[in-house]
Amino acid sequence: MTTATTLKSEPIAVAGILHLAFELGAKKWKLGFSTGLGQKPRERDITAGDTAALLAEIELAKRRFGLEETVRVVSCYEAGPEGFWLHRFLVAQGVENCVVDSSSIEVNRKLRRAKTDTLDVRSLLKLLIRHLLGEKKVWRVVHVPPAAVEDRRQLHRELAALTEDRTRMRNRVRALLKTQGVVLPKGGAWKRVAETLEAHRLWDGSPLGARLRERIGREVQRLELVDEQIRTIHRAMAADLKDAAESGGPVVMMQRLLALRSIGVQISRVLVMELFSWRDFHNRKEVGGSIGFNATPFQSGTSFREQGISKAGNVWVRRIIIQLAWSWVRLQPHSPLTQWFKRRFATGGRRERARGIVALARKLLIALWRYVHTGEVPTGAVVGPQETYVLKVA
Repeated sequence: MTTATTLKSEPIAVAGILHLAFELGAKKWKLGFSTGLGQKPRERDITAGDTAALLAEIELAKRRFGLEETVRVVSCYEAGPEGFWLHRFLVAQGVENCVVDSSSIEVNRKLRRAKTDTLDVRSLLKLLIRHLLGEKKVWRVVHVPPAAVEDRRQLHRELAALTEDRTRMRNRVRALLKTQGVVLPKGGAWKRVAETLEAHRLWDGSPLGARLRERIGREVQRLELVDEQIRTIHRAMAADLKDAAESGGPVVMMQRLLALRSIGVQISRVLVMELFSWRDFHNRKEVGGSIGFNATPFQSGTSFREQGISKAGNVWVRRIIIQLAWSWVRLQPHSPLTQWFKRRFATGGRRERARGIVALARKLLIALWRYVHTGEVPTGAVVGPQETYVLKVA
């Protein structure tokens, strides 16, 4: 009597493809190679940033799996501190790479799950193969901006960082004086703070401590430096608007947005540089989803609730478009979008108005996307002369 032999599972290969997954660390990178599901991956460690070693390992993996030199190589890594330089390097070497949104990767939901670099690279490798086999929603792929677009983003992002630093410094000076019973008036006059320290007195009429005055003086010096840098960035933004503009280019888009009342230089720059000038959208759903303005329903059996917007998108545009929505309601009162908001949400409480302004921001973003690409002015919007809304530089 003979018994049937239990066959081992054969690896499911994707013909003519070498798969490569990265687990990027600060000191070393772990690489995982495979040609299909069910196959034990080839794993190697290299020094972080060693591109020569990376290319050598790719060639060794081709020989290890018996692949031709011209075989298609597809790779992936999680978006993170490395940014997009590795993606551009791989593409330049003929490797098809995708940068993956870390929050979209499948994980085990056990309370205590094992997590190591080896397990992570194997998981990424499996997901990459499934993605190439046709599972389109296995993860979300990040849209990588061109290098020139990424460089143009630096100006308004630096301005946002400097503005936060300035607020932090001003609050620190106010707090230091508040501990001594001295309250600074709200508003300007920050240049005179260091000069008037001698005039401030404690509760018993004695002057402020010498070390405290020295500290506040140094804080004010740093504040003046930040103010000068902010003014320099404002001048650079204004200068960009005067450059020779090519048809359909980012400068033309910014100028078109500036013609609408309630939109200033910084808002127009963020919308154009972060989104409109390089992303190709096919419909309004893609526009809203790009900054996380899509719904996240929760339904299980008879239980159903709405969890709010996903917030999975460009945070810079999401912040600025919500600020713009409040300005739009105030400065574009005859717009149908403003009238819709007032009918639906203006008479509600604070929570209801906050929900409504997000809905208005989504509608407004879609209307502005159509406007910058087709010239179709949002219905009822007031268009004024461009000179009125050009940034005033101190």
